[in-house]
Amino acid sequence: MNGFLPINKQDMQDRGWYYCDFLLVTGDAYVDHPSFGTAIISRVLEDAGYKVAILSQPDFHDERDFVAMGRPRYAVLINGGNIDSMVAHYTAAKKRRSDDAYTPGGKAGKRPDRAVTVYAMLARRAFPDTPIYLGGIEASLRRFAHYDYWADRVMPSILESTGADGLMFGMSEHSVVELANNLKHGKKGADACKGVRGTAYMAHDADDIENAVACPSYEDVCASKPDYARSVKLQYDEQDAVRGKALLQRHGKRILIQNPPARPLTTEEMDHVYALPYMRTYHPSYEALGGVPAIQEVQFSIIHNRGCFGACNFCALAFHQGRYIQARSHESVIAEAKQIVQMPGFKGYIHDVGGPTANFRFPSCKMQEEHGLCKNKRCLFPSTCKNIEADHTDYLNLLRELRQIEGIKKVFVRSGLRYDYMMADHNDAFFRELVEHHISGQLKVAPEHMSDNALYYMGKPSFSVYEQFRERYARINQKLGRKQYLVPYLMSSHPGATLDDAILLAEYLNRVGYMPEQVQDFYPTPGTLSTAMYYTEIDPRTMKPVYVAKTPEEKAMQRALLQWRRPDKRPIVLAALKKAGREDLIGFGKECLIRPARGEKPPAPSGHAAKSGKSARPAAHRPTAPKKKGWAKAKRKK
Repeated sequence: MNGFLPINKQDMQDRGWYYCDFLLVTGDAYVDHPSFGTAIISRVLEDAGYKVAILSQPDFHDERDFVAMGRPRYAVLINGGNIDSMVAHYTAAKKRRSDDAYTPGGKAGKRPDRAVTVYAMLARRAFPDTPIYLGGIEASLRRFAHYDYWADRVMPSILESTGADGLMFGMSEHSVVELANNLKHGKKGADACKGVRGTAYMAHDADDIENAVACPSYEDVCASKPDYARSVKLQYDEQDAVRGKALLQRHGKRILIQNPPARPLTTEEMDHVYALPYMRTYHPSYEALGGVPAIQEVQFSIIHNRGCFGACNFCALAFHQGRYIQARSHESVIAEAKQIVQMPGFKGYIHDVGGPTANFRFPSCKMQEEHGLCKNKRCLFPSTCKNIEADHTDYLNLLRELRQIEGIKKVFVRSGLRYDYMMADHNDAFFRELVEHHISGQLKVAPEHMSDNALYYMGKPSFSVYEQFRERYARINQKLGRKQYLVPYLMSSHPGATLDDAILLAEYLNRVGYMPEQVQDFYPTPGTLSTAMYYTEIDPRTMKPVYVAKTPEEKAMQRALLQWRRPDKRPIVLAALKKAGREDLIGFGKECLIRPARGEKPPAPSGHAAKSGKSARPAAHRPTAPKKKGWAKAKRKK
């Protein structure tokens, strides 16, 4: 018998089990590593004394795989996997992906579209009287009525569409154990969720819920885009474990009740979770199929924190993990690193010491423990809050300790460095050692755009902050005698970003001599403020109109402008420049993006370009932002 949890009836019998307490169904292959939600939840339940079996990627055409596992004693727990099943299957252009990194051999098609919904229906058919609870990111982001990009319509809460008894949102270690204990003590169905923070359920009334906030109903958000925008803003406002209230949303004759978010894990609790007996790899039954590709990114990496107070509008982290930072102790991280050193295949390189945001080790200010995070303010947007405590000392000391472990040659930091937080730290010690010891030739960061207009709608700071960071990075590299590159992640077609903004970004990239190999087109996934902007063309923060590029033609233009040198993009770039009246960028000057076709004369310069000989940039093309006091203040500080 191996150290993995049972994945079939025979495994259970080998352990002497006649049944399991919980059957955990997942859309991923079974990987027993703490980077996978299935592994954490199953090990936490096991640690609490429950028998857990894993049903991984069952045949979704009928319920036979469910029946074969046998009826669980308490409940079926369902997640779609580490990433949303629709994102796993489709690109931002809604084209079908050809592979799936979370499936043995990288094979596509082993999980259904809308996996949580399909699995819940199969579980109900297999075990009609057994409670079903949903979790993971796919269910978490669909807990309220939500816009579905793939169906292009508003859909009800996933609880309503699946008929599940309850749902755990966010990081659910506390919630799942409390729920399990309620079931053990005889509570049934939705009643087991009552009073459990971090859960949601459907009820016929909410008479016993005190001090709750009512969102516009499912029927209202379907009929009214302003109501949808208001609803999303209310949901974000209460996503705080300290000050957040219960939320209500009527769906016909029933009411969705979301309890306040679960309390964050303490450092001691987080250490305990990461010290559970994970096998740290995929189940051996997958070896003959080629293994599970997703393990390659995380097998020799360490997660040291959770949460992100950066809270970009397009990111699901604020609505799922929350903005409050939770961190592991140095001792816990070092113990995991020593485990990694002993693993087969380890060659001396810790690939990453990161998390949602690598360089956050504690809450952004001391007031959060008592008052929670500010409802209508952001820690880093539009500028860094005056109360922020930007200090990398603890993270730097952790990296130094990891570097000293015998058997480790190099410790890299690759995921999610917030450069704006680094710039708020006036001590350069972390920046210097990052460049000297923790980069492998290039550093990836995410400015996303250079137009302040686009950045405003993304919830990102002014581009001037990135420019300051880029200059400091270059100076430190020069001082250390290093030649290391800065690779910016960029996004096209975000709500609020216009064709003029895309041209501004293309001009900037041309000036600095960089063309990205990859560009992410904005992907409207459930549960984000940006998706609400995309659907409603309203900014939920201000309730003011937002321009949204929705047609395939304009989305293709914005994307192509960021890769203007590619020959296959030339016709689209040409059409975009003509549409925007920027023919001055077609020519042979160094400021031009593309050359005229052979035998064709470049367009005659006009306006400012004609007078100065430089690229025209009328006022309409300059970065702008809505007139807002905080934003204006940030711009004056440049």
